[in-house]
Amino acid sequence: MGNVKKKKDERKSSRGENFTEFVLNRMAKDNRFRAALCRADNPDTEYQSWEYLSSWCELDKDWSRLPFSITAASLARGRQSTDGSLGIGKAISRCYADEGHDNGSEKDSAKAKLRRLIACKTVVEACAILRPILNLANSRRVAVNHAKLLDDLLYFNVTTVRRWAVDFYGKREKE
Repeated sequence: MGNVKKKKDERKSSRGENFTEFVLNRMAKDNRFRAALCRADNPDTEYQSWEYLSSWCELDKDWSRLPFSITAASLARGRQSTDGSLGIGKAISRCYADEGHDNGSEKDSAKAKLRRLIACKTVVEACAILRPILNLANSRRVAVNHAKLLDDLLYFNVTTVRRWAVDFYGKREKE
């Protein structure tokens, strides 16, 4: 048992985990920081967050900036002290679950959101679709795993999209 814990502690943190930890720790101390990040996913006001995002991404490249912007904005709006545990597929399903049920994957509106997300061909397109989904998740207090989502967006490909679908429908993916 001791070896398992040791190996887990030795595992390097991902870029998503590092960014999420940075945002959560800084928001706990700095309301100005949180307010700026709340505006990070709006094209008209995102420049207000650039001073904080510039050390994490290339501001002049949408494919680099947007994953950090939508993740930061969602974390800031959620006002949580820790990151969530749900993958984006499961989070969409939970947003549409009836009271007392964990799964809303049978609802047409949930399926439509997932279909639109998995139809995305680029990370820029996925970020545009994710913005309202993350706002919905925050409004319904659905705990999205932002670190994992950011890592997925940074390495966006067909495997990522398939993983989101598997997460939504609740079947286990073979590794």
